[in-house]
Amino acid sequence: MGSAIGLGNFLRFPGLAAQYEGGVFMIPYFIALLLLGLPIAWAEWGIGRAGGNLGYNSAPGIFRSLWKNRLSPYLGVIGLIVPVGIYMYYILIESWCLYYAWQYLTSQFPLGSKDPAVYSNAFNQLVGMEKNGDVFSTGSKLLYFLIFVSILNFLFIYRGLARGIEMVCKIAIPALFICAIIVLIRVLTLGTPDPNLPEQNVMNGLGFMWNLHIEDGLFWKHITNADMWLAAAGQIFFSLSVGFGVIINYASYLKKNDEVALSAVTSVSGNEFAEVALGGMITIPAAFIFLGIAGIGGGTFFKLGFVTLPVVFEYMPLGSIVGLLWFFLLFLAAITSSLSMIQPAIAFFEEGLEIGRKTSIILLGFITFSGTALILYFSADLAALDTFDFWIGTFGIFIFATIEVILFGWVMGVDKGLKEINRGGAVKLPSWVGFILKYVSPVYLLVIFAAWSFQKMPGYFQHIKTNFATQVSLVFIICFLLFLLLLTFRAVKKWNKKEGLS
Repeated sequence: MGSAIGLGNFLRFPGLAAQYEGGVFMIPYFIALLLLGLPIAWAEWGIGRAGGNLGYNSAPGIFRSLWKNRLSPYLGVIGLIVPVGIYMYYILIESWCLYYAWQYLTSQFPLGSKDPAVYSNAFNQLVGMEKNGDVFSTGSKLLYFLIFVSILNFLFIYRGLARGIEMVCKIAIPALFICAIIVLIRVLTLGTPDPNLPEQNVMNGLGFMWNLHIEDGLFWKHITNADMWLAAAGQIFFSLSVGFGVIINYASYLKKNDEVALSAVTSVSGNEFAEVALGGMITIPAAFIFLGIAGIGGGTFFKLGFVTLPVVFEYMPLGSIVGLLWFFLLFLAAITSSLSMIQPAIAFFEEGLEIGRKTSIILLGFITFSGTALILYFSADLAALDTFDFWIGTFGIFIFATIEVILFGWVMGVDKGLKEINRGGAVKLPSWVGFILKYVSPVYLLVIFAAWSFQKMPGYFQHIKTNFATQVSLVFIICFLLFLLLLTFRAVKKWNKKEGLS
C-alpha cells in the first residue's frame, strides 16, 4: 500500500476525473481496474515470488529464471528504468509538497488572496516555470527542500526493507489516512457556505464526481472519447504501481508459501480507498463548493493541487490548518512511494554486479541526482518533467505491463501461474482469472497502447523537433537505458558462469 498510495491518488486521479466529466470517467476507470489493474497485480506478485524462490530479486534476474530466452533479462531492464526514472521527477514533486506544508505551518500561506492568479504565480515562481534555470538563479527555497527530501529518502533506503522502507510505511500510511480523514470530514461538513450560490454545495460536488449526467445529452460523446479510456488505464497503472517493477521486487523476498493473492487484493483495495474515497471526495467537492465547475476543470493536476486548492483553503474556515494537513498528507503519500522506487535497482546491483548496498546507493544517488538536476534546470513549462513522465511514466509502464502479462499467460502458462499464486494462500483465484490474464488483459493493453500511440506520438515527435529541453531529456533517458543494458549484459555473464552455462 505504501508503494501504491502516492501523489497519483490525491492529485492525478481528481484532476483526471474533473477533466473527463466526473462520473463518466469512473466507468473506464473501474473497467481498467478490474481487467488490468487487479489481474496484473496478481501476476506481478506470482512472478515475483516465483523468481525469488529461484534466487533472484531483480526484474532482469527474475525474467531470466522464468523465461529461458537470451533476450528475457534485457526485457527486465524496463522494470529498472521505470521506477528509477519516475523517482527522478517524483522526488521533485515530493519537495513541492513539503515546501507547501512548511509554508502553511509557518503561516506564510495562505497568501491573503482569493485570486487564482496569485497562487498560480507563486507556483510558477517556485518551480521555475517561466525560464530554464530559474530555480538556481533566483536562489529558490525549493532547493533546500529538495536536498532535505533526497537525503531523507536515501537514509531510509540505506536502512533496508525492514528497518527502513517498511518502518516508514507502518508509520506514514496510518498518519496519511488520519490526515486525509480529518480533511475529508471538514470538506463534507461545509454544506452550502455561500447562500447566494445554493447550487454549489457538498451534495452537488459529490454528484459531479459520481453522476453520469445523462440528461445533458453528451454522455455518449464523453463515453466514446478514446483519450478518456487511455487516461483511465494510465491512471490505474500509475496509481497501483503495476508495470513499475516494484511489486515483482517486493514479492521476490517472500517465502515459498507466503500469501500473495490476498496481499494483492489488500494493497489494491487500500489504494482504491485512498484514491476514490479520500482523494476524489476531498478535492473535487471542495473545489466545486467554492469555485464551481469552472474552478475544477482545465489545466493539469498540478494546477488543481497547487493552485486551485490553496484558493479553496482561503475560502474555507480553518483553511490554514486544512492546508497544512493536505500538503503534509501529500508529502507522506509521496515519500512512501518514492522509497519503493529505488529498491528494484539496488536489488539488481547487489545480485547482478555483486556490490554492497552502500555502493549501490551511492551509484544510484549519483544517477538520480543527475536526472533530477536536469529536470530541475529545464523547468520552463516543465518540459523535462513532462518528457520523463511521457516516455518512462506512461510509455515504459505500458510496455513493461504488456511484457509481464505475456510472461505470465503465455510463457509460464496460466495453469502454472495460478498454481503459483494460490499456493499457501487464504484466497484462491478462480480459473477465469487465468482467462483474463491470458487473453483479455493483453488485448486490452495492446488496443489501449495502439490508440495511445496513434493519438499522442505524431504530435509528440513534432514537439521533439522544436524543444531543446525535450531533446536533452531524451538523450539522458537513452543513455541511462544503454547503461542499464550494459550492466545487464555483465550480470548475465556472471549468472551464466555461476550456473555453468555458455
